[in-house]
Amino acid sequence: MFVALRDLRAARGRFLLITLVVAMVALLVSFLSGLTAGLAHQNISAVQKLSGATVVFADTGADPSFDSSVLTAEQVRTWQRAGGRADPIGISRGQAGRDGVAPVQVAIFGVDGTVFGDRVATESGTVVLSRAAADRLSAAPGARVTIGAQTFTVAEIGDDDWYAHTPVVWTTLADWQQLTPRGGAATILAASGTHDIDALNGAAHTRTTSADGSLRAIGSYQAENGSLTLMTVLLFVISALVIGAFFTVWTIQRAPDVATLKALGATTGSLIRDALGQALIVLLIGVGIGVGVTAVAGAFIGGNVPFVLGIATTVLPALALIGLGLLGAVFALRFLVTADPLTALDQSR
Repeated sequence: MFVALRDLRAARGRFLLITLVVAMVALLVSFLSGLTAGLAHQNISAVQKLSGATVVFADTGADPSFDSSVLTAEQVRTWQRAGGRADPIGISRGQAGRDGVAPVQVAIFGVDGTVFGDRVATESGTVVLSRAAADRLSAAPGARVTIGAQTFTVAEIGDDDWYAHTPVVWTTLADWQQLTPRGGAATILAASGTHDIDALNGAAHTRTTSADGSLRAIGSYQAENGSLTLMTVLLFVISALVIGAFFTVWTIQRAPDVATLKALGATTGSLIRDALGQALIVLLIGVGIGVGVTAVAGAFIGGNVPFVLGIATTVLPALALIGLGLLGAVFALRFLVTADPLTALDQSR
């Protein structure tokens, strides 16, 4: 590392530039990762709480979709008579209001039981508001809110639950059916312990997916998540190419110095460790600055932007960037390995 550290001090401008580039790439990658996670959370966090092993949709002839699925009472009974557990769930959209507060667009989840956990409405005439819905309505437990033509009492404030970028309001299934009479008996079923699912699908004219697979039935989720994930992957690739190109040019420029070191007895292995150590220093500083700025920005953003700050959006992208950066630097080592010590003596083969 002696030569690497001296080179870093001697060529401050060059290494400051590449460190700045690495920091900007790290900032873009980590911030985009946080934004992707935040948008995903606002799309699927409520559905992710489903504990059923199988999600049952009405068969509309197309791919399963929460927006188009409408289950009849007979379809629900067919699944419930088959044994196991089949919990009907109603999902729709509406407006919630409160005196002195502008109406808020909400997703209405009607469910009985604990398939989504225990923080849902359990009594008719009451609702559980997600944190975002409670904030927008300025509502606390005991407040009265209006959904459609009905008025409900807020039983409690639940978790930060979202569906398709809309805060969730939890009601009982019976209240949901009154609020959404055209929604049928339910939107989906959460089934578990049921055998011969294919036969049931044929008899009830339904389609099933796994709980994880049901996330693809949210229209906006696939498009958003796929686009942002692709952008993140491209940034990772760009970072590896940029860092690799920088160290390639740098290695070519100092080929005579490397040849001199070899002529003086430096081994190829020591020179490789020296070069990779230098790359690691640049990457650690650059990535640390970029991820640090993201962490500070994420702490101040709050709820103004859908952003998730955590290990998956900071530490993991940072490690990936450092690994890809080192991989890019490895490609520059071929010029170091092939440097001829005879060059230092102005000789040739």
